[in-house]
Amino acid sequence: MLLLASLSLFWGLNWPGMKIILSEMAVWWFRAMCLVVGGLILMTLSALSGNRCRLRPGELKPVLLCGSFAIFGWMVFSAYGVSLMPAGRASIIAFTMPLWATLIAAYVLGEAVSVNKIFGLLLGLSGLAVLIGPDLLILQRAPVGAFFMLLAAISWAIGTVLLKRIVWQLPTLSNIAWQLLLSAVPVTLIALLAEPLPDMTTLSWPAIVALLYLFLFPMSFCQWAYFKTVSLLPASIAAIGTLMVPVIGVYSSHLILDEKVGLNDLLALLLVLSALVLVLLLPALRSVHSQRV
Repeated sequence: MLLLASLSLFWGLNWPGMKIILSEMAVWWFRAMCLVVGGLILMTLSALSGNRCRLRPGELKPVLLCGSFAIFGWMVFSAYGVSLMPAGRASIIAFTMPLWATLIAAYVLGEAVSVNKIFGLLLGLSGLAVLIGPDLLILQRAPVGAFFMLLAAISWAIGTVLLKRIVWQLPTLSNIAWQLLLSAVPVTLIALLAEPLPDMTTLSWPAIVALLYLFLFPMSFCQWAYFKTVSLLPASIAAIGTLMVPVIGVYSSHLILDEKVGLNDLLALLLVLSALVLVLLLPALRSVHSQRV
């Protein structure tokens, strides 16, 4: 629960940060830098922790497979999506991910679709729908951006299920680091072919601060925390636990970027919190009670 709470905060603040950076930097170079720096930070931490960093025979294929969806697909599609529509609203579409993850996990992993999960998912998605409110028209105003965000959500959901499906021997920190660094290879090649080299000296101070924040938290700590959460919880519950991220994304985008926030936000917040209580808190309390009995 602490990992999910920290994810909600740091990933929520990630959305206005991305919007600031993408107003001054091209998409492919931005993502290439995120992947390389995030991967190097995690690999260094893994080595300093005494973990095995070298890939053994047979580990490259599952790392590439999982990273193609959980990292590469998510990073590329979400970066394009957020560059084409408001950051807060982009985060809402992205976090339809729990719906796709729950459906895919039920089919691939055989995870039970319990009543708590169904009602929690419905409450959470209702909260996101309320949060969009009149901005549902964003699908008409920015259909390409919305389409990219939907692809990002589905790619992330597939990656989440694959992460749970594969039996990993590779330590978590090393695993994520390799997925980031291997994903950086095609992204960097595309950046070299498609976009001019970025001039970092022209970045504003807000963009520099946002870039440093993304390196340290969303691209390093949050990647590890999410993979760790998926390893500890069923894939569907870990996914539903991220529903607080777009709420924080909308509020932080309002505070930082002055994106509009309406009265519906309180109702959305209550619905999402209710979903998290139903899916995470109540089962935990029941487990503690049964252990005491």
